[in-house]
Amino acid sequence: MGKVMASIATESADYGTPAPAPAVILAGGETTVTLKGKGKGGRNQELVLSALKIIGDRKGIAILSGGTDGIDGNSPYAGAVCDSQTFKNAHKLNLDIDKFIENNDSSTFFERTGGVIETGKTGTNVMDILIMVVGAVR
Repeated sequence: MGKVMASIATESADYGTPAPAPAVILAGGETTVTLKGKGKGGRNQELVLSALKIIGDRKGIAILSGGTDGIDGNSPYAGAVCDSQTFKNAHKLNLDIDKFIENNDSSTFFERTGGVIETGKTGTNVMDILIMVVGAVR
């Protein structure tokens, strides 16, 4: 789903669909993750990590996904956020996005690159929320 959402953001930036930039695109619901590895993270962080593969170091797109309950998978975080700086940080640290995805270790990736969202338990569980900002982002 991260790849799909990132593709929507790049379509918005490049072609003005589904919304011309600058735009904020919102989505809600809950995705699933097939566990293959023994890492730390959850569906929101994994969605954002998959999206980062598509947006790379492209400026003008930021993607955030988080759980309204403040917990994402087996991590202490609600979710994660990424943009071109996240990609640059990963590159400087020689982090391989694919390896973190294969090990379901999105939390470690975002701890190292600076992208975790930590709210603590909120006491509510409405749904996960995805926010994509297109245009007017560093």
